[in-house]
Amino acid sequence: MTTDSIEAANRLNAVRDTMGRAARLTGRTADDITLIAVSKTQDAAAIQPLIAAGQRVFGENRVQEAQDKWPQLRAETPGITLHLVGQLQSNKAADAVALFDVIHSLDRPSLLTALAKAMDVADKRLPCFIQVNIGAEEQKGGCPISETPALIRAARDADIPVAGLMCVPPANVEPAPYFALLAKIARDEGIDQLSMGMSGDFETAIMLGATHIRVGTALFGERASPARPVPASGRGMIRNSREG
Repeated sequence: MTTDSIEAANRLNAVRDTMGRAARLTGRTADDITLIAVSKTQDAAAIQPLIAAGQRVFGENRVQEAQDKWPQLRAETPGITLHLVGQLQSNKAADAVALFDVIHSLDRPSLLTALAKAMDVADKRLPCFIQVNIGAEEQKGGCPISETPALIRAARDADIPVAGLMCVPPANVEPAPYFALLAKIARDEGIDQLSMGMSGDFETAIMLGATHIRVGTALFGERASPARPVPASGRGMIRNSREG
């Protein structure tokens, strides 16, 4: 094994060990929870060691990025399941249906209509998670909590398989109350799958009922920050520091 493969295997084992400890507190095992390795911004060379370590479920944020790398990776390793975990534009619905196996970001009626049409044309039904704007944050995608039951009904009426609910809690606050709220909404709607929890909080999410966790940094390491352009003047330096 290469150094990269050993490191990938160690990270994967560490995440699965943590999953197992949290799952046992809810009477489950790590195998009861789907670990989605979020490979956004990672190139094929960074993904291949994790595939070699045995990971078979991956998540991407953007359709175009996934189109650029996953057809070849999947041709090399059959059995990979690909989840779209980022926001989806309605005009990309057909591309998403063609490439992905599961969609986690169904959050509005217009996208529902586009996905239903794309699934009809492709003659395939993709399981979808309804993304809930659990923290009522204007800058984030997700269906408002009050509108979630209606969107679930509309998806079912459109013959879109509603796999579960998904959320991204507000940053830098305790996520547990938001995970608990998503679990309550799911129970009220007769839904038993929850996509919640990322590298910094997936243990909490599992203890509160997560069935799918979306983990990037803990598996791939910290992503490099893009370099800022060197300002041409002192005035530019002031402007850039304010924007940062």
